[in-house]
Amino acid sequence: MATRHHFLHHLLLLICLLSFSCADDSATMSKLLSSLSPTPSGWSATTHFCSWTGINCDSTKSFVTSIDLNSQSLSGTLPPELNQLSQLKSLAVQKNSLSGTLPSFSNMSSLEQILLDINDFTTIPQSFLLGLTNLQTFSISDNINLSPWQIPLYLTESTNLVNYYASNASITGVIPDIFDSFLNLQNLRLSYNNLTGSLPGSLGDSEIQNLWLNNQKQGLSGRIDVFILHDSAVPGMVPPSLTRLPKLVNITLQNNKLQGPYPLFSSSGSAEVEEVVEHRGSGPGSGSQSGSPTGSPKGSSVSAGMIAGVVIAVVVFIGVLLFVFYKCYVKRRQKGVDRVDEGPKQRMEMVKTDVTNGVSGYAGVRSELQSQSSGDHRDIPMFEGGNVSISIEVLRQVTNNFSEENILGRGGFGVVYKGEFHDGTKIAVKRMESGAMGTKGMNEFQAEIAVLTKVRHRHLVALLGYCINGNERLLVYEYMPQGTLSQHLFEWQERGYQPLTWKQRVTIALDVARGVEYLHSLAQQSFIHRDLKPSNILLSDDMRAKVADFGLVRNAPDGKYSVETRLAGTFGYLAPEYAATGRVTTKVDVYAFGVVLMEIITGRKALDETMPDERSHLVTWFRRVLIHKDSLRKAIDLILDPDDETYESLCKVAELAGHCTAREPFQRPDMGHAVNVLGPLVEQWKPSRQEEEEDGIDLHLSLPQALQRWQADEGTSRMFDDFSYSQTQSSIPSKPSGFADTFSSTDCR
Repeated sequence: MATRHHFLHHLLLLICLLSFSCADDSATMSKLLSSLSPTPSGWSATTHFCSWTGINCDSTKSFVTSIDLNSQSLSGTLPPELNQLSQLKSLAVQKNSLSGTLPSFSNMSSLEQILLDINDFTTIPQSFLLGLTNLQTFSISDNINLSPWQIPLYLTESTNLVNYYASNASITGVIPDIFDSFLNLQNLRLSYNNLTGSLPGSLGDSEIQNLWLNNQKQGLSGRIDVFILHDSAVPGMVPPSLTRLPKLVNITLQNNKLQGPYPLFSSSGSAEVEEVVEHRGSGPGSGSQSGSPTGSPKGSSVSAGMIAGVVIAVVVFIGVLLFVFYKCYVKRRQKGVDRVDEGPKQRMEMVKTDVTNGVSGYAGVRSELQSQSSGDHRDIPMFEGGNVSISIEVLRQVTNNFSEENILGRGGFGVVYKGEFHDGTKIAVKRMESGAMGTKGMNEFQAEIAVLTKVRHRHLVALLGYCINGNERLLVYEYMPQGTLSQHLFEWQERGYQPLTWKQRVTIALDVARGVEYLHSLAQQSFIHRDLKPSNILLSDDMRAKVADFGLVRNAPDGKYSVETRLAGTFGYLAPEYAATGRVTTKVDVYAFGVVLMEIITGRKALDETMPDERSHLVTWFRRVLIHKDSLRKAIDLILDPDDETYESLCKVAELAGHCTAREPFQRPDMGHAVNVLGPLVEQWKPSRQEEEEDGIDLHLSLPQALQRWQADEGTSRMFDDFSYSQTQSSIPSKPSGFADTFSSTDCR
């Protein structure tokens, strides 16, 4: 009997332990929920944590296996209880503003991926990564507020490690001699820290394919004896700085894509050089297959005079080729001058700052992009764009080393920083990393370069330059000082802005319509933006708008047939047919533009979870408002308080918004029609003053003088008319079938 009671006691204890274990993840997730601000989208204390957005659980719905809070604009801390998530495999909280001490992940043996980069964490515990035997990717880059810490020796327990990213993360001390322990390690990024000492020998014996150690505050020491880079498809020129390495004994460079003459390793500068393998040509696989020394100080059969003669001949030949290419380039540029204003002032200011590397157009970008990413990129066209390549050193200088204070905003594929040159010229720098972005991000970078190089319009954000730095890709735009339309519509009180007047709002809407109309039909070919929304509409000091963020742009085929593509864009702005089938036409942008018009009228967001369910989706609610015309005045942003004339204008825009968001694409107007509806609301004709009326003729002039004056004025007028025609030649009120009978403003008048 006692044995039976003893058995029952242990059974009850086991059941209690199992129940407590099952409840662990629930308690931990509740702790995480309370430590984050604002509450992540789709999270609620009243729902099961496995149903939260970004959370994956095991089949029993008891244990969390992954947490994805990437780019959620979150602040707060990560609670120490996170290490109780025994089944957690992936934690992704990068690109937020999380702070405080990081929790210890020690002995969380299931963890495979930890992404903590671009946050404000301050402290790393000693046993931070202890016992993570399955860890594959760890990233803590760009946490500039971290207290100094060192790479732990116990990292060798993570034998499956593939990627270790810790740039700009306050690492100090020496690089530990442990990296030959990782059989799968491919990427090691430790740049922009305070590492000292020499390079450990284990780096040479490791499997690392990409190593970043640049820009240490005090600098690394030690000697480089052997430099082997053969058969690596490395492009570019051999840097002359190699000749200044006094201890370099052996350098091997054959079978790469190197161009231009290689530097001479003189006996005075590199006395111990025993072998320099020559490279020849610039094609893949070109170069000497011979191992004969060309830079040895002893026993060479080639005279120094012959080498010098060959080098001079090669330099002259390359110079002639560059001159011919330059003349052809200038001739093509003269033939293809676009009538659209390309912002010469901004371009001259960029040249004035002396930041170019002599690379102009897209050709210089294309080869570099192809060398850094896999796959065939023949679908990216070659063309001339006139953009400049800007060095990473210049961009670091003007953005204060990409400091937190210079951040203008964060997006799905990078952070945007403000930069300022010595002469006061301001720029916006979008910084992306292909390693963190994956193929999707690289494709976005290529699309943005391709589109912005082709299109030039006063209502599209101008691309001033680009930078390709190892694994980083950066785009340099003109700076828009007033931020985004989203900030002025939804955050104007928090930011201390003046609320937008109706005149400003309808002007912004017209600017956006003209920019998108240009993309659809007036550019060299038709483009579809696919992510039109207020946060992608930037404002200048005079509150004029420009459309930005062309990373999702897709070419529209001739005839505007639909294109099947992966889903991209932002929920709330996606046209129904696009969200359902992934097929896009220019009418997808028209739908998104209609949603923006609704936001401009109401001051409400496209999706607002703080509102009741029946009002949370702006388009659905606004359609009901349009059915009952009397309720429209109540739906208008209270700050507008329109008079009768303004209300009539509001009604016209409201009706246009309704038609732009029609459920069927063929029922939506083209952007040219939107321009025609909005144009008269902004550019209303006003009579001139009495003293200006006399046909512009000064009666005191003689007849020849008056005729000459009239001809000059007529020429100016024609130039203006030509320019206006080039900007709006397709702004014709073309109404699709099924549209004309439903478009009316009678109830508003």
